[in-house]
Amino acid sequence: MGMDYYNILKVNRNASDEDLKKAYRRLAMIWHPDKNPSNKRESEAKFKQISEAYDVLSDPQKRQIYDLYGEEALKSGQVPPPPSASRAASSQFHNHHNHHNHQHPNPSFRFNPRDAEDIYAEMFGANDAAAAASSRSRTFKDGFFRTSTGEFGNSASAAPRKAAAVENALPCSLEELYKGAKKKMKISRTIVDASGKVRNVEEILTIEVKPGWKKGTKITFPEKGNQEPGVIPADLIFVIDEKPHALYIRDGNDLMVSQEISLVEALTGKTLELTTLDGREITVPLTEIVKPGYEVVISNEGMPISKEPRRKGNLRIKFDVKYPSRLSTEQKSELKRVLGGSSS
Repeated sequence: MGMDYYNILKVNRNASDEDLKKAYRRLAMIWHPDKNPSNKRESEAKFKQISEAYDVLSDPQKRQIYDLYGEEALKSGQVPPPPSASRAASSQFHNHHNHHNHQHPNPSFRFNPRDAEDIYAEMFGANDAAAAASSRSRTFKDGFFRTSTGEFGNSASAAPRKAAAVENALPCSLEELYKGAKKKMKISRTIVDASGKVRNVEEILTIEVKPGWKKGTKITFPEKGNQEPGVIPADLIFVIDEKPHALYIRDGNDLMVSQEISLVEALTGKTLELTTLDGREITVPLTEIVKPGYEVVISNEGMPISKEPRRKGNLRIKFDVKYPSRLSTEQKSELKRVLGGSSS
């Protein structure tokens, strides 16, 4: 089975970069060999494991191969051949929300483990800044990352700047947020090719919108911004936005509907017909007298809850009673007769 890197760092399988950094820092502080002079051998082994787990999971490509094929494939470089290369999305991104929609990894992948002390120095700031910087300036080439120590000469200059993240709104209809959707976004960006020439490329990024995602949910494609010489490309971030709906208003995990009914219906009852966001017809019988501001709550007909897809919020129907603007003398006396308190 090999090592369970997620378990070693005590993070869940869709941990973000931030989660990984926090977990690594916490454990590395405890297990660094210098902090455990009494049981050096055990702590060295443990420290190496933590560093290896962090090294793999913090690198989108290593993590992808590990998630799909395990440690064996990662270390041997023996990635099974692609099922039938899907050309739909030509991008090698790693989407934290979704582990199941990956491109087939680059077959020429070579596993270059980083040195445990380098990672430690990078995370905690080394006394020898040059050593840390050299392990930090990762260069992107041939579709995978390598540290610049090693293959590209030892550029112990300061770490390259990373361009500021670029955010784009991703408008979704309530139906899409209810059922989930695949959205393909065409992006155009500049890249620097191996010979150092800057050119424009177009890519299709696929975003898997999960049922129940809320406005403000962010999907990050690491380093998919424009590339300029000497600068790490920006992360490209899509931010979910909600398009207004004709009938429903979303309130957290609940859906709200306003219904206007006549005074007669308010007093004598009515059956409402509503179409849900996934196209089902539901009927809501009104049996009680409806007062203005009355609310009917139907459980489990709201928005899916993204953390627990089988549960949904509530559907809340608010009623507004439409009163007649005028009544004739006959209607008034008839109403008095029916509703009036005269006990004849």
